[in-house]
Amino acid sequence: MLYLVPTPIGNLKDFTFRAVETLQSVDFILCEDTRTSSKLLQHYQIQKPLTPFHQHNEHKIVEHLVQQLMAGKQIALITDAGTPGISDPAFLLVRACKAAGVPVTSLPGATAFVPALVNSGLPTNRFIFEGFIPLKKGRKTLMDHLANEERTMIFYESPMRLVKTLELFKSTFGPERKAAVSRELTKMFEENITDTLENLILHFTTKQVKGEIVIVVAGKD
Repeated sequence: MLYLVPTPIGNLKDFTFRAVETLQSVDFILCEDTRTSSKLLQHYQIQKPLTPFHQHNEHKIVEHLVQQLMAGKQIALITDAGTPGISDPAFLLVRACKAAGVPVTSLPGATAFVPALVNSGLPTNRFIFEGFIPLKKGRKTLMDHLANEERTMIFYESPMRLVKTLELFKSTFGPERKAAVSRELTKMFEENITDTLENLILHFTTKQVKGEIVIVVAGKD
């Protein structure tokens, strides 16, 4: 069995009893960064071997992992923060497991875009998740595709590119389009701001921004 186990996006208390029990029961745990995951495991007194699994090695070790699962190993996959497969490694391994007939179980848990969306005050009945937008190639194509999107749009972004991305959204959707920026979710300095793209640019241009960021943009009227 492969277990996909969401991890806290900030506050370590946002971890379920089932997640702890699952990590305690498996043979070993796949993780993005052993240093980051070691802190979580130490906090919950979980003593299990950690194996690196990230975008740089996932293609190389997927077949080996499937073979171990077929041999009877119980494996859990976690990420540095959030749900595996949501802008994080998991897809390749899950697909390979499905093809090989290996059972996969995904536990419910923390995902950054959900609290950002419901906190934004923007429509939640219909939305699309775009994750991180391309840095160069495909960036304009994506914006052209989304220019007439009527559903609420959700993006992930780094603090270094926040203002630049907001300016891109302004040029695509217009300065008066409503949007929300959430950062440091579940942490002490959590910030959630909903305003026009124009005003959000002004706000974040004048301050130093830290933490992972979720941007929610209203769809076209």
